Amino acid sequence: MTHRRRRHATVARRPIHVVAAGIAIVGMVLGAPAVSWAADRPEARDAADETARRQKHFRDLVTDVTLVGRFTIDRPPAPAASTQPDGEAQPRKDAGAGDAADLALREEEYAITGAVPLGGDLWALTARIRYGETDVTIPVPIAVKWAGDTPVLTLDRITLPGLGTFSSRVVLDGDRYAGTWQHDDVGGHMFGRIERRATSTGPASPRPADR
Repeated sequence: MTHRRRRHATVARRPIHVVAAGIAIVGMVLGAPAVSWAADRPEARDAADETARRQKHFRDLVTDVTLVGRFTIDRPPAPAASTQPDGEAQPRKDAGAGDAADLALREEEYAITGAVPLGGDLWALTARIRYGETDVTIPVPIAVKWAGDTPVLTLDRITLPGLGTFSSRVVLDGDRYAGTWQHDDVGGHMFGRIERRATSTGPASPRPADR
């Protein structure tokens, strides 16, 4: 009697497994079109098109161009003036000594040959960096954020071998650029124009001095 009950119970459970397997198969069959449908939705297509458009715009904007401009160096906060015994304030001996140098505009130049997307917001820019006594060509990992249709080059404490650690926010707007920079403990502002380099192989145009 016990064996019969076990046999009947086993037979009764079999349809449950069959039904469960059938539900799983149906779910897999119906799930695949659902995923495909989600990717084909107008919103998804619009987002993909916008990403492709922005990538092309940015690549065209920074391929074979040179950023030529000026940069400033922020002055550290001035120490408080000392006080004489009679209560009269004593001005700093170095007051104004470094003001003119710190406020002077220094030349900078960044020659960018191309940009390669690395995924998400990350790009690798191949750039020749020239400022002061520095003149090197290196790949620079950079994040590109967007203010509407305007790209913003973003560095967050990125260490470049032999140069130091950098942070910056630089807006590329048409044929102009402007932003802020930080190199280790020193920072300031930067701005200038974006010049597109000629890519033709014909004879070079004479320089103004040669005319």
